[in-house]
Amino acid sequence: MTTTEEPSAPSDEPVPPSDEPVPPSDDAVPPSDEAVPPSDEAVPPSDEASRARRHRNSWVDLVIVVVLALALAFTLRAFVVQTFYIPSCSMAPTLGIGDRIAVDKLSYDFHAVHRGDVVVFAVPPGEPDKSLQHLVKRVIGLPGETIASTADGAVTIDGKPIAQPWLTSEARANPGQAITPQRIPAGHYFVMGDNRWDSQDSRYFGPIAGSLIVGQADLRIWPLDRIGTLAGGGPSPAFVAGCSLVPSSQIQQPMSVSGHTSFRRTSSRRVPWSPP
Repeated sequence: MTTTEEPSAPSDEPVPPSDEPVPPSDDAVPPSDEAVPPSDEAVPPSDEASRARRHRNSWVDLVIVVVLALALAFTLRAFVVQTFYIPSCSMAPTLGIGDRIAVDKLSYDFHAVHRGDVVVFAVPPGEPDKSLQHLVKRVIGLPGETIASTADGAVTIDGKPIAQPWLTSEARANPGQAITPQRIPAGHYFVMGDNRWDSQDSRYFGPIAGSLIVGQADLRIWPLDRIGTLAGGGPSPAFVAGCSLVPSSQIQQPMSVSGHTSFRRTSSRRVPWSPP
């Protein structure tokens, strides 16, 4: 008779931990101090995408530069300096036809208008030709002064002749229309062209308000052989830049520095301005 031994029931008694150390396995990998190089399997960015990004960035940079340049140019023209073209002979020989001048628009924010300054100003109400935009003349009389001229054409201020080193001998010999004796109102200036016989100025449209002055013409910047400051007069030939410095019957150009419209008028003179 065969007997079968029954399996023993599982014990609920816990097995105490062994105090015997477990020997290291021969298969264990010892720790290494060597740095692990980066994997060569990393996928670099696409060269085409990189080129497109660089191209896009270059266009953005160009647009920024252009916008800043335009903003700077607008700011300079509006508030600092502006250039004007001379198409007339009224300021010859200091300024001739085709000259270009730089006008400082800030100077009179720091100092007063002085006698002898060359200024560009908006066309005053007394100028009948409304197609003109700006004129260029030299300041001769200041606010509050009494201005007149003598029989020989000399300008007097408060009864005393003034020095005018900017005038040529031709201008002194041909002073043009006499100045009606008058007291210059406060805030106004009496302006005249250096080419006295061929300048329609405050003798015809009266003193100009200071608010009309755009700025002081400091420099002649064109042509290259005439670059220089406008302090004092220019050379004194009898003919310069296509302008006659002595009376003639030739047709002359208008007294404007706008340069946008070409129009001409004869040498006939308007009726001189008279103070109210």
